[in-house]
Amino acid sequence: MTFEIERKFLVTSDAYKQVAYQKSYIKQGFLNSKKERVVRVRIKDDSGFLTIKGASNKSGTTRYEWEKEIPLKEAQDLFNLCEEGIIEKYRYLVKSNNHIYEVDDFLGDNKGLVVAEIELSEENEAFEKPNWLGKEVTGTVKYYNSNLSKLPFCNW
Repeated sequence: MTFEIERKFLVTSDAYKQVAYQKSYIKQGFLNSKKERVVRVRIKDDSGFLTIKGASNKSGTTRYEWEKEIPLKEAQDLFNLCEEGIIEKYRYLVKSNNHIYEVDDFLGDNKGLVVAEIELSEENEAFEKPNWLGKEVTGTVKYYNSNLSKLPFCNW
């Protein structure tokens, strides 16, 4: 089994854009968004992906994740089966010492929300916090993409 360990933070400024080394457009929908298992289809630029995530641990940092690249046409077709509420965002990659932050600048009904995630090797691993990183929201369910698809930021 593959597990992801990540922490999530709000972003306080757009300073990350000046140090980002990559920017991608992401569109994603959910075939299943129950908290026990999330099944997501994603198009990132010109590539398709199918992802399954398990329930998070108590702290919200760790959960099972399985992801496979699929043909773009199949990913596009799977959007016809998705639950209501599609997520669109730009993802910026920012290197910070030995880590990479994924900064999601949401579009559509989630416009105005900017969240950074960092993947870690272990839950208590030390990492640098850039000055544009704000409040930690790891484990706060309303910030999960599967929840943002149902209750978008504009309705908070």
